[in-house]
Amino acid sequence: MKNFSHNNSILKGKLKNHELSIGSWLTIPHQSVIEILGSAGFEWLTIDLEHAAISIETVMNLIGHIQGNGMQALVRVSKNEEVVIKRVLDAGADGVIVPMIKNKEEAIEAVNYVKYPPLGKRGVGLNRAQKYGTSFDTYQKWVKDEVVIIAQIEHIEAVNNLEEIFSVPGIDGIIVGPYDLSASMGYPGEYDREDVQDALARIDAIAKKLNKPLGFHVIDSDHSKTLEKINKGYSFLAFSLDFFFLGDKARQEMKLLKSKL
Repeated sequence: MKNFSHNNSILKGKLKNHELSIGSWLTIPHQSVIEILGSAGFEWLTIDLEHAAISIETVMNLIGHIQGNGMQALVRVSKNEEVVIKRVLDAGADGVIVPMIKNKEEAIEAVNYVKYPPLGKRGVGLNRAQKYGTSFDTYQKWVKDEVVIIAQIEHIEAVNNLEEIFSVPGIDGIIVGPYDLSASMGYPGEYDREDVQDALARIDAIAKKLNKPLGFHVIDSDHSKTLEKINKGYSFLAFSLDFFFLGDKARQEMKLLKSKL
């Protein structure tokens, strides 16, 4: 593994400039999975602490392996809560994705948990991110200028408050969570419903009006679904996740094999 150091965030600059950046989602907490996904050319991986069976004790090693394989390490934290955000950042994460942000106040809270005073309220501790106490000043400047904060938009209330969420200094972008968004409207997973599509179109329109980067987690492992989002102007894209890539390919090839027997 490479020695850890916080360089200028490639992702931060791409978000600011609306440049295309494609990553994926890590739910299987193993070095081999990270190395395989790294060989595919993803720019970043998001460690999922909200829904995956990954412990906080495991996060530091996963972050190190992601960064050691030439990618940036994001963490989708379990909730918008001070301690978990502080711990994953002290473990060296390049940024956080904060789930279920529904309004301006919650977006402000997320920024406060990430940033040190006077920009936020994060408590000071020394761990891997600060090179175990040898580089706090450098890390403090990095947090001020380069850490990535993504608000996950996955509730119809968030859609209704999106302009205010975008107005919060420190929020670098959004990522749409399609499952929970449709669920918040009473139709889990029913993306093709007209009212759900209308909500997604509202997100597109608001982001474009405010010149903000659009992000989306495309669950399907078929690349054409991600390409559709790129063609619609999305630039921050999580392309599927580890077990879908594994399972979809295995099922596809076994089906083909059995059809020839």
